[in-house]
Amino acid sequence: MNVITKTRLLLHFLNWRRTWDRRNTHYRYAVSGNPKFMGPREAVGLIRDGAVVAGTGLAGNQRASILWWALREVYEETKHPANLTVLCVGGHGGRGGVPGTIEEIGVEGLCTRFFTGHTETFKSFLRLADAGKLELQCIPQGTFALLIASQAEGRNEWITETGFGTFIDPIEGRGTPVLGNGPQFVERLNGKLRYTCPPIEVAIFNAPAADRLGNIYARGCSMIGESIEIARAAKRNGGKVIANVGLVVNEGYGEVLLPAGEVDAVVVYPGTEQTASVPHRKAWKFLTLESNLPAVEGVKRVAYVNRLLGITPKRNAADVALARLAGIIFTQQARPGMSVDIGVGLPEEVSRLLTECGIGSQITVMNESGVFGGLAAPGIFFGAAVNPTEIVSSAEAFRRIYKNLDSVILGVLEADSAGNVNVSKRGKGAINYVGPGGFIDLTTCAKLVVFCGSWMAKGEVAVQDGQMRVVKPGVPKFIEQVSEITFNGQQALRRGQRVFYVTHVGAFQLTPRGMELIYVMPGIDIQKDILDAAPMRILLPESGAPQTAPASVLTGQGYTLSFQ
Repeated sequence: MNVITKTRLLLHFLNWRRTWDRRNTHYRYAVSGNPKFMGPREAVGLIRDGAVVAGTGLAGNQRASILWWALREVYEETKHPANLTVLCVGGHGGRGGVPGTIEEIGVEGLCTRFFTGHTETFKSFLRLADAGKLELQCIPQGTFALLIASQAEGRNEWITETGFGTFIDPIEGRGTPVLGNGPQFVERLNGKLRYTCPPIEVAIFNAPAADRLGNIYARGCSMIGESIEIARAAKRNGGKVIANVGLVVNEGYGEVLLPAGEVDAVVVYPGTEQTASVPHRKAWKFLTLESNLPAVEGVKRVAYVNRLLGITPKRNAADVALARLAGIIFTQQARPGMSVDIGVGLPEEVSRLLTECGIGSQITVMNESGVFGGLAAPGIFFGAAVNPTEIVSSAEAFRRIYKNLDSVILGVLEADSAGNVNVSKRGKGAINYVGPGGFIDLTTCAKLVVFCGSWMAKGEVAVQDGQMRVVKPGVPKFIEQVSEITFNGQQALRRGQRVFYVTHVGAFQLTPRGMELIYVMPGIDIQKDILDAAPMRILLPESGAPQTAPASVLTGQGYTLSFQ
């Protein structure tokens, strides 16, 4: 990426940051003879008190910002519509800082019940829940998407084995309510789990364009999420569909996402974004099916914007070494042609290495957002991809994942002696609740599971003179029992899954005997740095001592990856 491109991106970001909360909810784009075209305030006027409203999007993609702003402003002026139930499958909030997300309606009295699969980004809702002013419900992301798709077909239920033995299992855990004794939207039924959710009455979504008849187009989008499913669920339930678009185009602009007959309101607004900071009228083509930019260049651009925003974590040599060891384990266990889903955080480093070593071209990367092919975009652009080859709904993506997924590489917050993993709960209260996202769905259907996580919190591990050293001991993350089960190790063993846990000090494999240490990093003292440092019960291999990771894992010199 050259200096000119960097300068343009810097100016782009600074302008967005300067104007990111600027809006005009009284703006109205009219089309003669078509009353479906209306302003934001008119559109939210279609929502009654107590309605069930569904939105869609992931990270910064598909933000219907002008409608969430209008809904909040109208409520503050009139106290209507009140007591809304809001559904949003993915993490589509602003983490309490970025304006223009669904968080805008996290206002006391406006929204009193909220359903999602990934709670962490919705800080305004979490604060209301902790204050006892909002009922917070959590359903695994893939299960939730398929449940909404089922509702669109007239069946308000989804029956699956997903979630057995985790926190979402009402027999083993607390079920769908995050706090207190709220109503359950999951039950055991004939050896499976039956999920339900409130019938959707209003669908709100962002799409690139509409023609003057009211047909909605996806051409130029970075993702479509659950747009189709929430719209059809709302229509089946006799409700309203509100589309927010950035462009008015001629009929035949592209493949129709939703025909005019399935849409009740079209809100055209010039600032409507393709993805955070990027309006549809100036869309980044490299995030679309029409990209003509080399993938490496596109990845550099999104990474640069994330660095400007302070979103992408800075990785040190120890983190890269962890990723290298994970890459070795993955290629030892996987095979060419496998379908793989790679999560955020440290797994992104593994993804980078797989690509650099030529493995990326030998596997099929699946993405729960519905964006396939290309290279997954990180940070605020998560859910999009650079140079995607196909964009489908997230429900369709999860149908494919359940049918074809071979392996996952995911993060870990805590792991324990039984091989259980917690990624959903950081601490007490709603404000510290993360939610599982698609983690439970992915780890249920993958045959090979590779977890990547820090050995400890608030400590320091560093590569020094070609050796891994624990510079400062911290709080163990590999413990006797996790605080919440998002992945059940014993269920995984029963399903015949192969499960590995890669850390800064070495790697473990889940076996019928327990958590077995199979690799140790050069320089790590097994007794002092691992066995004595972790409350987790750790077993050494029956064959003797664990393998020492190759020196190239720490130095990078001569590091290569190939399938065994």
